[in-house]
Amino acid sequence: MSKRPTPRFVCQSCGAVTPKWSGKCDACGEWNTIVEEAAEPTAAASRRRATKSGISLEGLTGSAAPPPRRATGIDELDRVLGGGLVAASVVLVGGDPGIGKSTLLLQTACRLALGGQRVVYISGEEAIDQIRMRAQRLELEAPALQLAASINVSDIVSTLENETDVALVVIDSIQTMWLDTVDSAPGSVAQVRACSFELIRLAKKRGFSLVLVGHVTKDGALAGPRVMEHMVDAVMYFEGDRGHQFRILRAAKNRFGATDEIGVFAMTDRGLVEVPNPSALFLAERRGNIAGSAVFAGLEGTRPVLLEVQALLSPKTGDNAPRRAVIGWDTGRLAMLLAVLETRCGLKLSTMDVYLNFAGGLRVTEPAADLAVAAALISAATGQPTSAGSVYFGEVGLSGEIRQVPQADARLKEAQKLGFELAVLPRRVARATSARVRPPAGLTLNELGHLSDLVAEMGANGAEAE
Repeated sequence: MSKRPTPRFVCQSCGAVTPKWSGKCDACGEWNTIVEEAAEPTAAASRRRATKSGISLEGLTGSAAPPPRRATGIDELDRVLGGGLVAASVVLVGGDPGIGKSTLLLQTACRLALGGQRVVYISGEEAIDQIRMRAQRLELEAPALQLAASINVSDIVSTLENETDVALVVIDSIQTMWLDTVDSAPGSVAQVRACSFELIRLAKKRGFSLVLVGHVTKDGALAGPRVMEHMVDAVMYFEGDRGHQFRILRAAKNRFGATDEIGVFAMTDRGLVEVPNPSALFLAERRGNIAGSAVFAGLEGTRPVLLEVQALLSPKTGDNAPRRAVIGWDTGRLAMLLAVLETRCGLKLSTMDVYLNFAGGLRVTEPAADLAVAAALISAATGQPTSAGSVYFGEVGLSGEIRQVPQADARLKEAQKLGFELAVLPRRVARATSARVRPPAGLTLNELGHLSDLVAEMGANGAEAE
């Protein structure tokens, strides 16, 4: 007599498994996301187990040629991918609804199809006529692009099994796919895991590149089981603020390239347009004679990017705690920097509401932005604008010292290319002769060792914010 499969309860948000049902998932804190799923009995799984055989072991020595790349025709996408799509690789693209994931992939599919590659675009969210209307609106022409509207993975697999010359397959989106052998609704953890496995297995077998579009939760993480991110070769997030035209494509995982590269796009009425020089675009509307503004020479992967950081101080009202509002930076790091300015440099900012913004919608995570943020805060506190031709970069320690940051040469070259004349940066350490920074022609260096030096230069030594 066969044993009845043991039920289990799986959270549809994070994939956590619990022995019994509950209203709230203890792993992610979501409510009403736990659903019962039938687990395979151990005996049945053991019967399907393959016969035991040995595996071959090899040494570490040896060499392999880099995998061949297939350029997509979109340079910013190729930069994030590491040079282009790799055959038999799987890329997972996530992002907020309406951010432009489908637009980017449709443009990529059309570019490859126009180049003579065979591309299949399968949508589970739109009808074929809707895709055609979007292509016409974006003025895309690719007669060879093959479209399909289906959610049945079994039908998709059986169709692609007979194809031998497909270069790229786009699945939009994996949360809409359904496998008839899994007894659960589309979008559930079991369905997403099973559908991903079948499609990835087919891509590895047939050698075509596979791009999966993934939905995200309200916290910005990819929806579905976490194991899906481990199964794919690359995970990319499409970020952006609907209030800005800029879109950032960022790699979170890439087995064939770096994970710190970004691609910058601008959303227009004709789709996504590449931004080869984002620094000039981010600074296009900057006014250099306003107090509380400074230019940060940042780095995103191997790409230097200049951004404007804006600070605004206002006296707090009532007995409430002073407000700290931050856009594009870490709130905790702002609190640390304010404490350093007050304790080590004598600026009284504890009674002020502080508003900080990195213009352009790009989120900055590197500590090198400390010095630029400090310059904007000092400028806002004293009412003295920073020099319109100055850029800032450097990490600030708790004692107020300004620390070195990597790849200073690349930051300085970008500043010089955009016409800046002065760079404020950490003082070089005498023993680090091999890392000596040489300024480009026309760019002057102002090396500082302590944050109080910057306060003194800006005429704020011992001054208080009124």
